[in-house]
Amino acid sequence: MTMTAIILAVLVLYVVQLFLQEMSHLGVNPKLLLGNRDNLPEQSVVSARLGRAKNNMMEALPIFLGLALVALIKDGDVGDANTGALVFLIMRILYVPAYASGIRSVRSLIWTVSMLALGMMALTLI
Repeated sequence: MTMTAIILAVLVLYVVQLFLQEMSHLGVNPKLLLGNRDNLPEQSVVSARLGRAKNNMMEALPIFLGLALVALIKDGDVGDANTGALVFLIMRILYVPAYASGIRSVRSLIWTVSMLALGMMALTLI
């Protein structure tokens, strides 16, 4: 998988996370979806977890994008940077259901591997 494809897949994952969190909180109620959201219903446990997973992605995304873009500029597709990016993508895909289900140790392990993947990307680019 090329770095460009991985970047696009990570961005699609982020949009999916936005959608999942909103839909788990608001459902398909047109009044809530199209309204000004002044009086929102209380979030469910899963909706709150999906929101925290989304916020975590918002924190990791700039770091990933910075490293991925440097890899593209530096040499096109740097092998180990690509591997790190692909591991990051896979871990972030697994992170969403792990966080939503509330399995703490698995979620933490997945997060740790995704951060190590970012470290792998960074070390490759030094």
